[in-house]
Amino acid sequence: MNPLHLFSQLPKPFLVLTAAYFLTSLGHFAHNAELLCEYPNLPAWLTRAKVYAAWLAITSVGLAGFILIKNKLVTAGLLLVATYATLGFDGLGHYAVAPMAHHTLGANITILSEVAAAAALLSTTAYQLLKQLRT
Repeated sequence: MNPLHLFSQLPKPFLVLTAAYFLTSLGHFAHNAELLCEYPNLPAWLTRAKVYAAWLAITSVGLAGFILIKNKLVTAGLLLVATYATLGFDGLGHYAVAPMAHHTLGANITILSEVAAAAALLSTTAYQLLKQLRT
């Protein structure tokens, strides 16, 4: 069975924005992990492996949401997807430890693209959740 068929009842924009956030999040975390030295003022205990582990933990929240949706627990699933999207704003924490001007262009692009994709996913997820609650 095609696993994507299980989500065919979900609106395409929701699925596209989920994929966009997944990819931009992966891009930011991979950039962060592979170029850790380019991110100013990060704690010394932070390692490449810990960055990837954090990404896996965050992504598992979104995956759990889709598993709940697949199992007809749509409201709970959408709440988890909303949580997953909200976690995408954590990248802005880079600017709490060093101003934007102290980051490389690549770092700024990956941070801001993840945040933009997270905002778009959160918006569409909130809309889907409101529709779900009205039915």
